[in-house]
Amino acid sequence: MSPGRWIEPKPEGIYIPAADAWVDPSQPKPRALVTHGHADHARGGHGAVWATPETLAIMDVRYGEQAGHPVAYGQTLRLGEVDISFVPAGHVLGSAQIVLDYAGERVVVSGDYKRREDPTCAAFEPVKCDVFITEATFGLPVFRHPHTHDEMDKLLAALRAEPDRCVLVGAYALGKAQRVIRELRVLGFNDPIYLHGALQRLCDLYVAHGVDLGELRPAAGVAKAELAGRIVMAPPSALNDRWSRRLPDPITAMASGWMRVRQRARQRQVELPIILSDHADWDELTATILEIAPREVWVTHGREDALVHWCAQRQIKARALDLLGFEDEDD
Repeated sequence: MSPGRWIEPKPEGIYIPAADAWVDPSQPKPRALVTHGHADHARGGHGAVWATPETLAIMDVRYGEQAGHPVAYGQTLRLGEVDISFVPAGHVLGSAQIVLDYAGERVVVSGDYKRREDPTCAAFEPVKCDVFITEATFGLPVFRHPHTHDEMDKLLAALRAEPDRCVLVGAYALGKAQRVIRELRVLGFNDPIYLHGALQRLCDLYVAHGVDLGELRPAAGVAKAELAGRIVMAPPSALNDRWSRRLPDPITAMASGWMRVRQRARQRQVELPIILSDHADWDELTATILEIAPREVWVTHGREDALVHWCAQRQIKARALDLLGFEDEDD
């Protein structure tokens, strides 16, 4: 008999009848287990939410105060007949894999995850299981992410090469912006970094949870001359709008795993692509499956077909899930 028959993947999320709860539902539900705070996984309006304290804090910022039940990494709770625990996913602050134990079987819902070191969040922890539900955002062999420090060095080299300009870095507001800032600090870049207002609240939240981002200043109202030779962070939507026109001839950069695709960089009018992803690349996805060695792999929100085919070639039973509402997030 196939494992995981007590799990019901539905278009709006993963339903667990024995717990009467949903994992990352895209519609309001009475009971939701949430892997992390990105909007395509964490929605407002649920009757009750179980998540890590950090994820609940992110949801409070985005949606208002939640009916939240904080679950620390490694803590086990019981809903109905299911034992549930949260372990780090390495994606963003507070991100978790949700481990479900029932009837002698274990299912791990990974949410989004990466295997690279990230100084802003806890590292991914592999968990042996019967069914591993994996993302496949970058589930094609073409996606092999470069070394993080090489990409940060590229950003700093551009800044030094043209000190009369600023480098405007587009980065997703949750996770990516804070990671870029912290990676620069790790490399010894201690100058003030200027922020678009849309990034301020989540940067403040990271700092409140112990992530040292160094000196951050609002970019609004700052004279153009003061921003020359500086790094300015903004959401991707601000890269080419009216807001950016007040900057001193910006070198437009974007931090995203999708910058591997040249056409995406051209479409965004990005002068300096920074290939930096908060998702596992192809090698990391496949290595994780081999390390965990589940009886079955369920693949979701991404390039499912290639990963399912890879599993089949290795006699690993796999299937694609058709979940709705999961997006690329400007990774």
